Amino acid sequence: MEKAVQSKRTRCCIVGGGPAGMMLGLLLARAGVGVIVLEKHGDFLRDFRGDTVHPSTLEILSELGLKEKFDAVPQHRVEQIEGLFADGMHALGDFRRLRPFPYMALVPQWDLLDLLATEALRHDGFQLCMRHQATDLLRDPCGRVTGVMAESPEGLVRIDADLVVGCDGRHSLLRSAAGLRTRDLGAPMDVMWFRLPRLPSDPAGTFGVPGYGNFLVMLNRNEYWQIASVIAKGEADAWRRKPIKDFQDKVAGKLQFLGDRVQGIASWDDVKLLEVRVDRLEQWHQPGLLLIGDAAHAMSPIGGVGINLAIQDAVAAGNILAPALLASGLPDDSVLAAVQQRRLLPTKIIQALQVFIQRRVIAPALARRDGDRPVELPRLARLLLRSGFIRSLPARILGQGFRREHLRPSRH
Repeated sequence: MEKAVQSKRTRCCIVGGGPAGMMLGLLLARAGVGVIVLEKHGDFLRDFRGDTVHPSTLEILSELGLKEKFDAVPQHRVEQIEGLFADGMHALGDFRRLRPFPYMALVPQWDLLDLLATEALRHDGFQLCMRHQATDLLRDPCGRVTGVMAESPEGLVRIDADLVVGCDGRHSLLRSAAGLRTRDLGAPMDVMWFRLPRLPSDPAGTFGVPGYGNFLVMLNRNEYWQIASVIAKGEADAWRRKPIKDFQDKVAGKLQFLGDRVQGIASWDDVKLLEVRVDRLEQWHQPGLLLIGDAAHAMSPIGGVGINLAIQDAVAAGNILAPALLASGLPDDSVLAAVQQRRLLPTKIIQALQVFIQRRVIAPALARRDGDRPVELPRLARLLLRSGFIRSLPARILGQGFRREHLRPSRH
């Protein structure tokens, strides 16, 4: 016998319990709006998600009164981004001139999401439905989105909502269901993520290891290294057909201090692939539907900005949507358009910067096959990087971004 379809009703249904979804859910509930967040997994424990929490996000957490709780979460604070070149380590970006938070925090994304969820659940109007996967949009006869259908362990659930917000990531089901058009900006690389133990004698920083054919990014997570091996787009299958020892030798050839630990990559199961995409929707909304975060604009991993742009989107959306949702009636399409208008320029600027770096730096480097010969830092770059102001620019652009959002006062 088939289970009956359950029904729920809410003012706003948010699909996706990632950074954008959890932050927006918290902000709307904090303002007094009834909200349901649907998360398809049973918990937030996923490896190799965005773990870089930039100063712009730290500022939002501070405005929420959550900074002290966030500081209690195990993390590694990064004051400088460095590069390991043929003549040694060079600082490429410096957060220490930024205010009020002169650093970037590396923290497991699940800890951040748990923190936001715990805070949101303090508000009566907030519901978090785990293991609820949205499967389709509901529409009225005029085509307006009126809710979603979802699958849960108890069967199908119908959620009727005055507004649906898609925060379901770069592979957004809602984006596909709505038929929204996407502009693909291209990406010449993919990333293979893995981790290895870290010893006290290892370098202390977070740094990149430029190379020809592929290069590494080393994220210091205190007890272990979270490592990205950047490869040319589409090369992952060729790598996976090789013995894992070939990959171990490649890593050890780049960083000799890891030579006695690369056996920690026991098989290809220990290496997770991120297929890099850079795109954005031409229009982020339809009547009754808004998409934000990666669902609206997939970002390159360059600069680790994805989680922070998603949270900036959520703050802007919370500021704009809350008054409309607290008023009677359905949110007007102009309100949804205002969110896109607010966040489109910062998205375009960061994506343009990422695409420039991809095309001018990464793609030519990956196309060369010069073995593991160390890369020389150009003399002009060495001269420019002597300036503290120059070193602070990448941190300021990526860490604080453009058009920083701030919380509007809450009614509660």
